[in-house]
Amino acid sequence: MRAGWLLLSTFLAAPAIAQNEIPAPSQSAQGEVAVTIYNNDLALVQDTRQIDLPSGRSRQEFPDVSAQIQPQTVTLTGSGVGIVEQNFDFDLLSPQALMQKAVGETITLVRTNPASGAESRERARVLAANGGVVLQIGDRIEVLRDDGLPVRVIFDRVPENLRARPTLSVTVESDRGGRRPLTLTYLTPGLGWQADYVALFDESAGRMNVQGWITLTNNSGTPYNNADLLLVAGDPGQGGGYVPPRRGLRQAGTETADRERLGDYYLYPLPERTTVANRQTKQVSFLDVGNTPAARAYEFRNPWLGTADEARSANSVLRFSSSREQGLGDALPAGTVRVYQRDARGNPQFVGESQIGHTPMGSELGLVTGQAFDVKVQPVVERRERINSSRWRTTMRYTLTNARPQAVTVDLLQSGLWGDTRIVEESQPSELRSADEALWRVQVPANGEATVTATFDTRF
Repeated sequence: MRAGWLLLSTFLAAPAIAQNEIPAPSQSAQGEVAVTIYNNDLALVQDTRQIDLPSGRSRQEFPDVSAQIQPQTVTLTGSGVGIVEQNFDFDLLSPQALMQKAVGETITLVRTNPASGAESRERARVLAANGGVVLQIGDRIEVLRDDGLPVRVIFDRVPENLRARPTLSVTVESDRGGRRPLTLTYLTPGLGWQADYVALFDESAGRMNVQGWITLTNNSGTPYNNADLLLVAGDPGQGGGYVPPRRGLRQAGTETADRERLGDYYLYPLPERTTVANRQTKQVSFLDVGNTPAARAYEFRNPWLGTADEARSANSVLRFSSSREQGLGDALPAGTVRVYQRDARGNPQFVGESQIGHTPMGSELGLVTGQAFDVKVQPVVERRERINSSRWRTTMRYTLTNARPQAVTVDLLQSGLWGDTRIVEESQPSELRSADEALWRVQVPANGEATVTATFDTRF
């Protein structure tokens, strides 16, 4: 006896499925859901469902789990229940999957005459479904074409291993019968979050307002309904993998934020339960600080005693603190800071963005938001001579220009120095940031220029 007929157009529209065979997608089988989401595309799902269990061994199905569930991380806990075996059915029901599963099987082709509307049916055996469908109809071989003619395919049944929703089936052993809560716990990728910051900077006042948003993204293949969400700021290890550094942290802070901690991570619980649909991005505010100190600065970093053929733009840098007393007063999860300033009409305009890593409270930050239009630096090698067989002497000239109507200070950095490099002469005192980098803080007058010269004694 047939389990039901499924209709499939040559345009591969979604098949019609009998209501009593496969649950409607809107009827979630999830119970009370709690989701802990990490920054590194990982989430811990805890789903507590009320299940009627018979005594002894039985197979229980858990639909509406993540389509990217990591089966090796699954645990099922409940009073008097033990797991014997588990299977994850992730081959989801779709027109393409139906046709692929029908290879070697017989289907029914229904063709409609466009002129008369009359239908004709014939049985066909599916030979292949790789980039197109190849059929054997009687003694002939035919390719199912998508040519606009009204043709549809009828399947006799739904294959047992095709599911309308991702489903975990578990064979359990129960010491008694009856209804009780079972908690399904697993890890899954496809759920993630990051922080996004919007900063409105008032340069003349030296202040800014900052709002922080948590941006949730669900690409796990399953919605999570009325879930209790907990966000973890940090990067738990998953067996290696390089995490590229993020710029902007000038000095790490030493203040402890007033937030719940879990090991080496900060926790950001959402105040209310919420539904995160599949393929959805959701934003929740977590930081709102006004009138915090901030300043515009300029930086230029020259690589190893290099010459530039023309003047180059200095970096435009926004400096501020995350300290409790003179800053944002919070630990800052990794994310993107987008900076706005008001124009002469009072409208906020976007002036640049930068990414930050996980930043402890009390840190000093300097975010490069773009390249300065009016502040330029041209480094030039004026002279380079050999002192002896192993030492060289190089004289550099740095010309800084400022077309702004206000004076600016430029942090001029000469990097790439070796540990045994010495500055034997300079036009103004420098500060050694490290064994490989020297810094000059150069005052450049409004609509003017300034020059710094320095002579380096180096090995090469």
